[in-house]
Amino acid sequence: MPDAVASPYANDPSALEAVARLRQRLRKADPLSILPDVHPARIPRHIAIIMDGNGRWARERGFPRLFGHRNGAAAVRSTVEECGVLGVEILTLYSFSMENWKRPREEVDALMALCVTYLDGEREALRREQVRFRVIGRREGLPADVLDAIDRVTAETAGNTGATLCLAINYGSRAEIVDAVRGIAVDAGAGRLAPEGIDEAEIDKRLSTAGLPDPDLLIRTAGEQRLSNFLLWQLSYAEWYVTSAYWPDFTPAELHKAVRAYAMRERRFGDIAAGGPRE
Repeated sequence: MPDAVASPYANDPSALEAVARLRQRLRKADPLSILPDVHPARIPRHIAIIMDGNGRWARERGFPRLFGHRNGAAAVRSTVEECGVLGVEILTLYSFSMENWKRPREEVDALMALCVTYLDGEREALRREQVRFRVIGRREGLPADVLDAIDRVTAETAGNTGATLCLAINYGSRAEIVDAVRGIAVDAGAGRLAPEGIDEAEIDKRLSTAGLPDPDLLIRTAGEQRLSNFLLWQLSYAEWYVTSAYWPDFTPAELHKAVRAYAMRERRFGDIAAGGPRE
């Protein structure tokens, strides 16, 4: 195994301060060892991933689609672990969209069963690593055993103080926004909310991601370049990274590439760079 590369930030007070801050929540965070060329303050706080390509990965190997989904679950595990070491505080994964109900019944049933298996299998690891678990998406329509598994893991990790793993299950961003608007309309109609009190913060707190910072980085696998009704409000200022790798092939090395690409970008949020506007 090659010798570890010394980080140019190893003695940088601001880098060491950033690592110390990360370790207050993520005890295994060691970004200077994993990505020595990236300043720890440039590690994204929140990464969202559209996990795509399970079916194609399996088909190209002569296996049924479910084989791809099962191998995709292994990629979830390694990604969660690597995010903790990198110092990523929140990981949101697009697991099952509202549109996915259109798939063949056999595949949908298998995905629901796989969800229960994953949650039951990872429950102890999430507790041990102090990962807090939450789900976004509508509960209506999900099988009872899936809801039971979600509620069980959510309750058992509610007091955890480390990273947050957020799964989007039966999720659609337009539906999420519709639900938020309905709630606002009800409160406005009842006189509990004045029209002038409706602002971005009011909408934020009614979304299923309430309490989480917006994603800094969106990763999509399998080369697709669309949002697919995922976090339309929350991704307004996220940086995008698209990789041709199918989700089962999304290794820690692929995650490192995405974080490096993010760290090199200049995030201005509509402002101009310190040296003046770009040409």
